[in-house]
Amino acid sequence: MARAERSEVLAYLGLGANLGDARATLRSATQSIAALPATRLVAASSLYCTAPLEAAGPDYLNAVIAVATRLNAPELLVHLQQIERQAGRERPYRNAPRTLDLDILLYGEASISSALLHIPHPRMGERAFVLVPLAEIAPDRVKPGQLGAVGAQPIERLTSALR
Repeated sequence: MARAERSEVLAYLGLGANLGDARATLRSATQSIAALPATRLVAASSLYCTAPLEAAGPDYLNAVIAVATRLNAPELLVHLQQIERQAGRERPYRNAPRTLDLDILLYGEASISSALLHIPHPRMGERAFVLVPLAEIAPDRVKPGQLGAVGAQPIERLTSALR
């Protein structure tokens, strides 16, 4: 019996980098994500520059993209981690500077809590570098007051859409 095709789910992904050519890395990662099986790019925020939170190192470039995908959340995570590895991502310690960081922020209306995956992303509401670009492409996904709560975190919009 053939497996029924899964419906598309709208997922929001956070992208960040602060080592190497971060702008080129984020553009390349966006292209790689758009090329994933059963996945298409729906929207991309502007690029934003932010200082590292709870860490040292160079400033980050950040963005948020929306993808429509038929991959389930764990499958999507596996693909994102592969893209990170291809970009030279290493995890020597928590909050280490990185060539590429890809996070599933939201996966439809799903709430997932497992050893490997937490959706919605548990710290997204505390981070301007997530909420500001998310509000740019999906204002309905940012709750009233959330932007005000991160208003003291410096963030600078660099360019129009990442694409």
